[in-house]
Amino acid sequence: MIYVVSAGDTVDRIAADFGIPVETLIYDNQIPYPYRLAIGQALFITDQEEREDKRSIFVNGYAYPFIREWVLRQTLPYLTELSVFSYGFTTEGILIPPIIEDQWMIDLARQYGVNPILTLTPLDDSGRFNNNLISVMVNDEEVRNTLIIQLINTLYEKNYAGTDIDFEYILAEDRDAFTEFVRVTTESLNAEGFQVSVALAPKTSAEQQGLLYEGKDYRALGEAANSVLLMTYEWGYTFGPPMAVAPLNKVREVVEYAITEIDPAKINLGIPNYGYDWTLPYVRGESRARTIGNVEAVQLAITQGVEIQFDPIAQTPFYTYVEQGLSHEVWFEDVRSLNEKFDLVYEYGLRGVGYWQIMQLFRANWLLLESRFRV
Repeated sequence: MIYVVSAGDTVDRIAADFGIPVETLIYDNQIPYPYRLAIGQALFITDQEEREDKRSIFVNGYAYPFIREWVLRQTLPYLTELSVFSYGFTTEGILIPPIIEDQWMIDLARQYGVNPILTLTPLDDSGRFNNNLISVMVNDEEVRNTLIIQLINTLYEKNYAGTDIDFEYILAEDRDAFTEFVRVTTESLNAEGFQVSVALAPKTSAEQQGLLYEGKDYRALGEAANSVLLMTYEWGYTFGPPMAVAPLNKVREVVEYAITEIDPAKINLGIPNYGYDWTLPYVRGESRARTIGNVEAVQLAITQGVEIQFDPIAQTPFYTYVEQGLSHEVWFEDVRSLNEKFDLVYEYGLRGVGYWQIMQLFRANWLLLESRFRV
């Protein structure tokens, strides 16, 4: 159940109205002492009755090796797969491991019965996606095969369960070569008992223009990989104008296109676990939004004494505030916006969800997910 805070509400009053311990309300929603609330804040309310229509889904979460162990332990009970971000590679096809050791994450995931997944990215030394690196690898069979062999060896050595191929900004002329790389990788890894997923930029048509989209063939990649992740987030992003990170109307458009090209049983819906705080006015090429956690966003609204609004089209919470003479606009996720995205999983019969990323704990999300699905 979801309750939206009104003027005059307190944690004691809300808990009493719903007949739950106040400690439960505080814990589930990560409300810190002195337990202040924001008008417009959405709260998850524990429902003791088990839903009878729940279906099983896959739940994936991306995490860097520097995630706090406590956060990971809190999150693993709700995951099917943990994608470790990330492994790179050289122009010779040599696999590059994360700077921070990842074995502890793999071992911990296995302890919780969660499949650890090696995330493969073409990131350069500056941490940006390098499409030249992609071109070299996908168009050189020897380099491609070297990388696949390196992948298989690492999966065995470190006890991974599979690979997630997260390539962005693929050149249009490399589209088919990239698809062939995914196909060959999937065949090779499947033969060894490993799974392969591929991350897809949020397209709404086969002819969509732009560097993010032209190198991704939805139909062919959906056939080549075991599963796909729709990266249905980052409409609002660090260098863009203020708006919802994953507006429901846009997310729905992507899903409706994707299911015309890919079996819904192969599709995981991407979900952001963060928001942004923009300083206004927004100036293209100059402005840079600050990433903010969902729990942090609510606490900031409380500190600033502002009411949280809810956009009816984007189905996403937001608010504005003024600090030191500067105006700010904040968009983030809450249980209302997440619940709408979970509805899409049911409506379109999708395989599951994938979170970018799980570095900050948002407990109400996991409790809501567990109340809606069998995880």
